[in-house]
Amino acid sequence: MSAATAPAVLDHLVYAAPDLAAAAGELAELTGVRPVTGGSHPGRGTRNCLLALDGPLGAGAYLELIGPDPEQPESDGPRWFGIDALTGPRLVTWAVRATGLPDRVARARAAGYDPGDAAAMGRRTPDGRRISWELTPPCAGGGTTPFLLDWGATPHPTAAGLPALTLEAFAVTGPDPAAIAARLAALGGRWPDAPAASGPAALTAVVRGPRGAVRLGHGAVAV
Repeated sequence: MSAATAPAVLDHLVYAAPDLAAAAGELAELTGVRPVTGGSHPGRGTRNCLLALDGPLGAGAYLELIGPDPEQPESDGPRWFGIDALTGPRLVTWAVRATGLPDRVARARAAGYDPGDAAAMGRRTPDGRRISWELTPPCAGGGTTPFLLDWGATPHPTAAGLPALTLEAFAVTGPDPAAIAARLAALGGRWPDAPAASGPAALTAVVRGPRGAVRLGHGAVAV
């Protein structure tokens, strides 16, 4: 099996917020698990916090909380994930982990879906290390379709022993579920839970910590 045909697996969910510290504090209060600082994305105007995900659905994946970085200068354009327009936290998109991104992008295009070209990115960790990866444009699929990510030689964020939540459910809805499924198939991925359901475009996840289960979607709500 080549790198471009090996199944893409869930890498992480992206929970964006206009105020990262407030979103991280709320999630810590609801779950009993506090996200740890990930780092800053130079030139993107953002920074993140991380939590590992475990359980059958989440094993090897993580939750990224991302928001504006007040220590960076104002960016020339809008921040990714629609952060500048958010009025509250929201689960905005997701990533699948794969290798051989140029070949995989070519295969996806041949199958009828263009995820965009892969580009190199990187950031500094709190201890000053620089980590790097490749990814396709995170918002190419409008959030309901994942973007591709290859960590290359960089250790996966979960290798650092992040505090963890259990991912109990992850659902995708959209006005055309068949089209969403076709785009994911073109990327060589699989749904981590159930096929997309019909409805307004949205992502929903249920995570569990010591204080119980929390639904992430438009905000975080104890369930």
